[in-house]
Amino acid sequence: MWRVRSTRHIYPKLSKKNMLRLTEIKLPLDHSEDALKLAILKKLQIKPDQLISYSIFKRSYDARKKTDIYLVYIVDIQLATSLEKQLSDRFQNDPHVLTTPDMSYHYVAKAPATLATLATRPIVIGMGPAGMFAGLMLAQMGFRPLILERGKAVRDRTADTFNFWKKRAEFNPESNAQFGEGGAGTFSDGKLYSQVKDPQHYGRKVITEFVNAGASPEILYINKPHIGTLKLVGIVQNFRARIEALGGEIRFQSRVEDIDIQNGKVKGVTLANGEYIASNHIVLAVGHSARDTFQMLYDRGVYIEAKPFSIGFRIEHPQTLIDRARFGDYAGNKTLGAADYKLVHHCQNGRSVYSFCMCPGGLVVAATSEVGRVVTNGMSQYSRNERNANSGIVVGITPDDYPEHPLAGIDFQRRLESRAFELGGRTYAAPAQLVGDFLAHRPSQALGTVHPSYTPDVLLGDLSDSLPDYAIAAIREAIPAFNKKIKGFAMDDAMLTGVETRTSSPIRIKRNQNYQSLNTEGLFPAGEGAGYAGGILSAGIDGIKVAEAVALSIVNSSMG
Repeated sequence: MWRVRSTRHIYPKLSKKNMLRLTEIKLPLDHSEDALKLAILKKLQIKPDQLISYSIFKRSYDARKKTDIYLVYIVDIQLATSLEKQLSDRFQNDPHVLTTPDMSYHYVAKAPATLATLATRPIVIGMGPAGMFAGLMLAQMGFRPLILERGKAVRDRTADTFNFWKKRAEFNPESNAQFGEGGAGTFSDGKLYSQVKDPQHYGRKVITEFVNAGASPEILYINKPHIGTLKLVGIVQNFRARIEALGGEIRFQSRVEDIDIQNGKVKGVTLANGEYIASNHIVLAVGHSARDTFQMLYDRGVYIEAKPFSIGFRIEHPQTLIDRARFGDYAGNKTLGAADYKLVHHCQNGRSVYSFCMCPGGLVVAATSEVGRVVTNGMSQYSRNERNANSGIVVGITPDDYPEHPLAGIDFQRRLESRAFELGGRTYAAPAQLVGDFLAHRPSQALGTVHPSYTPDVLLGDLSDSLPDYAIAAIREAIPAFNKKIKGFAMDDAMLTGVETRTSSPIRIKRNQNYQSLNTEGLFPAGEGAGYAGGILSAGIDGIKVAEAVALSIVNSSMG
């Protein structure tokens, strides 16, 4: 067998023989169409007819030297059977020649025949990434889930959100950038990368399902895949259609008002219209902004604890500035696309400031879910061709920064969002300030060369009163430090827009090894709202894991 370095525990299942994975194949940005094949043949020292097939597993770039940027490939190849022993001996000590792992998904259970006669079905609350994948997986295993989404279907929700941004409609607290089919991830960059450990390759299942639903196949191999907001709308619709075709049911504008808990076990849910639906398996995938649901759960005695999150601003620069800083003379290269960045600074006051949800060629958007509050986020279309780059510049905080109560982080967020609403003129305009003025402790009175992308509008002024003093001090220290890494980051005309408060959930609904609430049997907290994910990919992965736990619980119950 081919040597698998020290990562055998990461790749527990191996594919059929004669499949190899080659890593660290480096090629120029402008390489020819057959260059990759030639590099494989050269690396293995084989003839063209001995290479049966090859496919790109991952393509990234190395831009550490702006004068020498190149592409880096990982490829999976199939060879003629006669080469197995020969190449096994030759490359057994080569860390860049591995056995290709089996990344195909294997279902853990199948719905029992008795499911058709059971009085209850599994319920999934929320149709964001975690709920969408939990619902899809349960449907694929034959469990016919019922998905309850408080907001509208994605196209109606998109119309409501865009009309609010363009000042043609009043804000709708049940249909906005947070609530509705697709969840908060619909109005984002559609990023599909994460730092979560994934030894069972759930992430591959997530990305494959996005491709099956209409995303570009390139997301299977590019290093930092993204889908883009407008494409996500159609893809989310396709997910819905697939769930329904498999026997699942999705109800919109169906907010769960209460969860029936008896003797520590869930029995069903009550909707806002008074309808009661029985179920003893409920997936809670409500997203990080379902504050009323968190309060209801706390009132019902479900165990919840406060967790760290981050607060800050959105910062905007010309995308061309970021491209030049990252790529030098290669700026504008079509293969590289719009440049991104990832920054972190540890401050003298003990705080850490970091870039969050960086959106190349994107927009800053209004992301509130409550009346009388202002929240910002970032999004990009697939093309990433807007004139500005934006990202969150946020400061980490912990439950020590607010009173000790499981829901105190929500109150903390609300105070900042209400203050931003006041500073923006109480019209859902966002308070904003030029970076030069922010660093000089003076209010901004006129725009410079960077025009803010946030809509409905911005109101220039002084952001120093929009966040706690320790956060303002930390950001003022971090921006010049970031300027040393990206020349021009502290440019006077760069734009700060406040406030960013929904970086992650301020609470965690703790669960046991079976993915159920610590003290509420049959309740399966999932995704970002429950404190177990931080983006589309990780939320999708968590949704799959929770769906597996639900399926196994139902099967075991039916056998008992």
